[in-house]
Amino acid sequence: MGWWWQQLVGIAAVLAWLALLAGLALALRRRWSSWGEASRKLVHIGAGPVVLIAWALQIDRRIAIPAAAFVTLLAAINHRRRLLPSIEDIDRPSYGTIAYGASITLLLLLWWPLQPLTVAAGVLVMALGDGLAGLVGPLVSSPSWQILGQRRSLAGTATMAIISAAVLLGLASLGSAAGLPVPAPLALVAIGAAAALVEQVALRGLDNLTVPLAVAWLWHSLAQG
Repeated sequence: MGWWWQQLVGIAAVLAWLALLAGLALALRRRWSSWGEASRKLVHIGAGPVVLIAWALQIDRRIAIPAAAFVTLLAAINHRRRLLPSIEDIDRPSYGTIAYGASITLLLLLWWPLQPLTVAAGVLVMALGDGLAGLVGPLVSSPSWQILGQRRSLAGTATMAIISAAVLLGLASLGSAAGLPVPAPLALVAIGAAAALVEQVALRGLDNLTVPLAVAWLWHSLAQG
């Protein structure tokens, strides 16, 4: 398969996944219009696997980085104009979607494609760990507290730590099978706990930037050690 053909296949796969995600988010918003957070969380969680698609199909950094930056720009426009309300339909000021796109762009700049697992670790912990914590926290009754005006709960924080560790352990298994350096299992659990701690400070959704960068840096540092 030629380079250009391979890149076109990769781009098509990513676009198809994002289109499916957008369609599901719109359908979810129509079905549960009273809970706008549901469609937003679907996008938040579903966007994460894009990095695995890009890795599997070997999308070049010359395409991946501008594409991520472009999506971040679209997120910024949507944040202001509300062209796709299913992504921004929340009752609090938040720059989370912009920060999410910016974090992916930065991770690609720093580590793609030589260290795809480092990028995947940061993105998937944010997508799955934080995304599921945001769903579980409000639904499960548990002790809660506030940090800088943001409510955090024991159920949500525990979900973040557990899911993050599980995601990282899964990525480590993929990495080991591919012959790539990965952190030790105990270190992965510690990274998951660190992600839950960093996520406690989530002023205006900026944890979508701080958590992926912190997790990726820890993965990179500990995998090299």
